[in-house]
Amino acid sequence: MILVRHGQSEFNVIFGATRKDPGIVDPKLTEEGHRQAEAAGEALLDKGLTRIIVSPYTRTLQTADIIARVLNLPVTINSLIREHAFFTCDVGTPRSVLSQNWPHLDFTHLSESWWPADPETEDDVRLRCREFHQTMAETDDWSEVLVVSHWGFIRGLTGHEAKNGEVLRFDPTAPGALPQGL
Repeated sequence: MILVRHGQSEFNVIFGATRKDPGIVDPKLTEEGHRQAEAAGEALLDKGLTRIIVSPYTRTLQTADIIARVLNLPVTINSLIREHAFFTCDVGTPRSVLSQNWPHLDFTHLSESWWPADPETEDDVRLRCREFHQTMAETDDWSEVLVVSHWGFIRGLTGHEAKNGEVLRFDPTAPGALPQGL
């Protein structure tokens, strides 16, 4: 499978400069984030992908939308691959609003407030990563799947601290495998 960390968000810009939580709930992509998503899409042409799985945060949805347009792929939502609930940016947007903003996507399986009410521990994230890893390893088409997710989830899944817009290959059938750059 291929993993992509979402493009640069409004939160990433301020946090990167100050190392303080700027208090932005479910931030959007910056112009640079849009460019990173477009570049990721272009880099993924001719990789044999057939579908995209995306976290329900705005920054990942925007990234996946751009990549889906470039690759002409269907997108499904999976809250299991959400960010490590730790900062204000990890408070999500209600399902009803997401459905209005992305009417072409199906959010019906999410609860209205689908993100955790309390911060997650590293063990919580590892458990989600392990569950997703196992699910994908048991899926016949894992090598054709693009996963658009977050720094914390990708780190928990692979041990790699992905940069915004970074594209990585990951084999869920190889226990303990680290991602390979494209």
